[in-house]
Amino acid sequence: MDNLPHHLHNFYSAASVLPPKNHNLADEFYRRLMIWINNFHKDLSDEYEVGGQLASFGRNIEFHFTDISYWNPSLISFIGCLDDGSPVELVQHVSQINILLIRKKRANPDEPKRPIGFASWEEFEALKDN
Repeated sequence: MDNLPHHLHNFYSAASVLPPKNHNLADEFYRRLMIWINNFHKDLSDEYEVGGQLASFGRNIEFHFTDISYWNPSLISFIGCLDDGSPVELVQHVSQINILLIRKKRANPDEPKRPIGFASWEEFEALKDN
């Protein structure tokens, strides 16, 4: 940018300023949920993993988390599998998020314990630092 004319240098400098975060968008809820869920997951002994329990469908449903996703401005998706291995995905509006984190026996105890939604614990730690 040192070779740019003065008026363009000011333009590019102003354009590089990021807008403030909107803490009410799904991506911010996603970030906070990922931190809470993975901190819970990390604190469990190696024979356990984090699971979710839903109680708002007329019965209790427990599942193993495999991922979480979002769609701005307001949708969060909890992705996982039931104990029998069948896939589940719950899509909720951010104003309706209500999930109980529970301890479950690991579905795949022979595989290394990894953070939910990340390839490694280092990748998860990088999210926490942002």
